[in-house]
Amino acid sequence: MEVLEQYRAYRPRPISPKERGKVTIVFGGLTWKHERLIQGALENVGYKAEPLPQIERQDLDIGKELIDTGACCPTTFTAGNLARFLKEKSSKEGKDKLVNGYAFVTVGACGPCRFGQYHESYERVLENLDLRNFRLFLLDLMQMEQNSGGIEITMPLTFGLVYSMFLADILTDMEYATRPYEVVPGETDRVLKESIELLYEKLKKRPIRGKKWGSLIWHVITPYFVNALKEVKKLWEEVEVDRLRVKPKVKITGEFWLQTHEGDGNYNIKRWLEQEGAEVIPPPVAVWMDYLMHMALWRLEQNKDFVDKYHLKKFAIKTIIKLYHYTYNKLRKALSNIPNPLPPQEKLRELARPYFHYLLAGGEGFMLIGKALYAHLNKHAHMICELSPYGCMPNTMSIGAMQAVLGKHPDLLYAPIEVKGDAEVHALSRCQMILTEAKKRAQREFEEVLEKTGLTEEEIRNYEEDHPELKKATYKVPHYGYAGTSANYVVHVAKLMGRI
Repeated sequence: MEVLEQYRAYRPRPISPKERGKVTIVFGGLTWKHERLIQGALENVGYKAEPLPQIERQDLDIGKELIDTGACCPTTFTAGNLARFLKEKSSKEGKDKLVNGYAFVTVGACGPCRFGQYHESYERVLENLDLRNFRLFLLDLMQMEQNSGGIEITMPLTFGLVYSMFLADILTDMEYATRPYEVVPGETDRVLKESIELLYEKLKKRPIRGKKWGSLIWHVITPYFVNALKEVKKLWEEVEVDRLRVKPKVKITGEFWLQTHEGDGNYNIKRWLEQEGAEVIPPPVAVWMDYLMHMALWRLEQNKDFVDKYHLKKFAIKTIIKLYHYTYNKLRKALSNIPNPLPPQEKLRELARPYFHYLLAGGEGFMLIGKALYAHLNKHAHMICELSPYGCMPNTMSIGAMQAVLGKHPDLLYAPIEVKGDAEVHALSRCQMILTEAKKRAQREFEEVLEKTGLTEEEIRNYEEDHPELKKATYKVPHYGYAGTSANYVVHVAKLMGRI
């Protein structure tokens, strides 16, 4: 007689207090920079930690074999990446060591897709690899303190993770603002690696100042991380740049994982854009957390008649948001404010309001339209490149709404790229068509500025020889209303020379 076993939801074995410090916490899904710094934050509070290997094309094929065929490519890539890790560890160390010595931690968030169901795909991986005893823990992205039976999230760890995110975002901005203009190829990547290792050590050796209020106060007022970035700045001062290279600026938006990722999961599109002659504006992870906090605030305001202690809760959320921005800007200042500020969520919401209701929270919601318009109207970029997984419902909504945006702003260069994971030529060729026009705009802008200031490139080069600080990667070029770095640089030099 066939015996049918009733379905049981996956519930991981808890990690006992005795096991903490012995079980290796495995995590992934962000850039190698974010993951290295997160590793330092975890080790600082006594955990062993190991990021998953970098995403590779083979992870897509592995994921397709193990999870639902209708999953989007970010889910398939990350599930396949976890599966590859589990297979390799089981082969090298044995199944028992894997099951008892490692635990995977991931986060859950947002609406009808994306993070909300990633963990279910990871559970399918465990089932199909016969590893249901392997521990997988899902954490709430918005709780500062929690204990899921796996990793205990405390105030010191939460602030360590927040600073890891901030520091990696800021270094990523420095990286992409510098590499297209570096005089010596490879210098940016070298200095970036040294910077990340320096910050990793700082996070790992971070002093612990209490478990709650003491930790909160210390992390808000401490100069510890600013001083660390001042050391980092000295490394970046070694990088010489040539800002007279005319390059179109491309703002990256889209589905969270695809826009953040750097690797095979999105066809290495950021590096590809640089190789094609562009300067990329990468999306900070910190913007997503800022969005979630503002959404909590706006929902609270909408339901204020039914919320107990409404004014107190509103004050608390607004205070957290202000401290969040204050801390981020304090760190930016340590690197001459070259890393971009976080875009104002209220402004993004207002820009997107005619096209997308701000309470439609699937995916990045109104931000995809708001960020595109904000960058376009404020001349921060020549072109918007939106990365969407094939068949992603939230991004399909955004791309549809963008057609109305383009009707009112036909001069906005917008390249929606649908990523399947295995259709690289089609995706990049589509992006290249829009990039060609962006290059023309950047060149016209540069020539107009030269004509307006009456300067020649030779005169600027001669002035640079007398003022070598202009050629340092840490020199801040103000924004004078032009999208391109080279155009703003010409205006800046003209002002320094007293020509305008």
